[in-house]
Amino acid sequence: MRFGKTLRKSIYEPWEDNYIDYSKLKSLLREDETADANGGRWTDDDEGRFVEELVNVQLEKVNSFQVDTYKELRERTAKCESRLEDIAVPKSEEDSPGKTKPGNDEKDSTLQEVEKELYSISKEINELERYSRINYTGFLKAAKKHDRRRGSNYRVRPLLQVRLAALPFNSEDYSPLLYRLSAMYSYVRSNLNGVAEMSQSISESKNGGDRYTSHKFFIHPDNLLEAKTYILRRLPVLVYNPNTSKVVEGSQHDPTITSLYFDNPKFSLYTRKVEKAGGASSLRLRWYGQLAEKPELLFEKKTLGDSDDSEEIRFSLKEKYVKPFVKGDYKMQKSVQKLQGRQGGTSEDVIEFEKSVTEIQSFINENDLQPVLRANYTRMAFQIPGDDKVRISIDTNLAVIREDSLDNDRPCRDPEDWHRMDIDSVEMEYPFAGIKKGEISRFPYAVLEIKVRNDAKKKAIEWVEELMSSHLVREAPRFSKFILGVALLFEDYINTFPFWLSFLETDIRKDPEVAFQEEQDKKAKRAADEHAVGSFIGGKSASSFKPATASPSGRATTLPADDIRADRSGQNGKARGAKPDSADVAEEHDSDDDGARADRERTGMSSGLRSLFPSFSTSKYARRHRESTVNLPPGVQEPETWIKDAGPVRVEPKVWLANQRFDLYFNRERL
Repeated sequence: MRFGKTLRKSIYEPWEDNYIDYSKLKSLLREDETADANGGRWTDDDEGRFVEELVNVQLEKVNSFQVDTYKELRERTAKCESRLEDIAVPKSEEDSPGKTKPGNDEKDSTLQEVEKELYSISKEINELERYSRINYTGFLKAAKKHDRRRGSNYRVRPLLQVRLAALPFNSEDYSPLLYRLSAMYSYVRSNLNGVAEMSQSISESKNGGDRYTSHKFFIHPDNLLEAKTYILRRLPVLVYNPNTSKVVEGSQHDPTITSLYFDNPKFSLYTRKVEKAGGASSLRLRWYGQLAEKPELLFEKKTLGDSDDSEEIRFSLKEKYVKPFVKGDYKMQKSVQKLQGRQGGTSEDVIEFEKSVTEIQSFINENDLQPVLRANYTRMAFQIPGDDKVRISIDTNLAVIREDSLDNDRPCRDPEDWHRMDIDSVEMEYPFAGIKKGEISRFPYAVLEIKVRNDAKKKAIEWVEELMSSHLVREAPRFSKFILGVALLFEDYINTFPFWLSFLETDIRKDPEVAFQEEQDKKAKRAADEHAVGSFIGGKSASSFKPATASPSGRATTLPADDIRADRSGQNGKARGAKPDSADVAEEHDSDDDGARADRERTGMSSGLRSLFPSFSTSKYARRHRESTVNLPPGVQEPETWIKDAGPVRVEPKVWLANQRFDLYFNRERL
């Protein structure tokens, strides 16, 4: 379907005049005219008019409308909160002196009006997210059309990508506002229906089993090593081997992982995943290393729920059974028989295995799925063996490759095979130099994924929060290798794009001080939202957030997290919630600081330095010995400047000629 038709179907009528004018942009490109055939040329004036309309008119119109609409929705939400606070019954007269209790009729009327307003707000939030997405796609489509038709001398897309990345309309996070709406919805329902508070599940739910919260980030190559060393000081590297969980040895190489993603020619799975549709599913076939090494192949189907939790089913199979399984000719009978022989025909594992096989095979047949994309990457994983509270992985050397046979004349993959033989038969590795330019895209950044178990104690993951808010990473919510590959390699087949795609055209590195200030502002905004939510769920409404007074980015990277927090608490006591009179006694000597920590604070020597140089002593005797004066031998003078500070090394001509003679002699003897 052409994008113009998709845009017309996606328009929300009350906002019709605020969408991108895609037809006008096409007319400025003179697509519907035969000017080129009649001798008309694309001039600088034509280019100026198109760029002016695209960037300064259409983009500004869309961005201004999104910003104003979101601001209006927040104001309407605040008014609803204010109305509910007016009718809320105080816990005691001391909490709200002079506040009168409203009558039942007045209270019910207000609750019904607020419920109606909440429904309208939630509906418009949903429409605003769709509005942002379809307009974002429209700008990319218009820039692509320009560069393809008029891009011989002028290319607009790089400029547009940078501009899009700087605007909030394609990266707004609606979650805080949704939490506030959810709290008010629960309060209204509980009062209208006369049932207990329902919103306790927002912050006090007890999940069954192990559930994780996943966070994804991009890491610039310049920051990759620093990020790895930061994690290494807290978590060990693990071997990606199903047969062992030992800590990795020094000679161990990071494993290469290949994921083969399935979709149909209409890319229905991709579209539902980008649009965050409830029940959106993805299917992939994954293995480690090269296929020639006969690795275990895993079929995995992941289904996304309405509340961002996911359900995953998987099973393993041999390479020779992949093709008949995808076609529906093989039902995994041998694997079922082996499992029945080991555990019995009616065991839960056998029943679950048969259910998984049937579900995935039906999913393939019903959606006409076929392999369309390959993602290849190198993974380094971090986790404490036996402790899965925090699991971290860093994927580097990520390449996405077309694996489809959509073009009958020039298929990337033989339709009779389930994978590309030109890659696997020769054991091709990154950077896949033998692949044609239009069939591969190499991702410029590393991908960091942090999974934190929901029941993990906050104190134990403070260092994780510091990493996520640092300048080393750039947040990429809902990043997916499958979405990345389809968006980059199948641009002509799709009509929607992920918001984070614009990051690929920008420099994601951040100044440490700027990143620190942005995180402080984000925490303050989050604390205000939590305060609003807490006032309706009956929890603690007062926020514990206290703004820090200085950025920790200037500290040495070898300083352990505990020492960093200890030093911060000593320097910024008030900012960390210390007692008001702590500044008055800060200058007094504390007898509890007579140990090693006091020595470290007085000398400026951190325990991180001792961990790097174990022989370096920080005792009082060692410091006194280093500070004492040394009598130099006769004729020896203390240098005024260090050799490293003396400037460029000057080589005498005779020394240079001697070196040349030696090189000539050595080369002659070797020959």
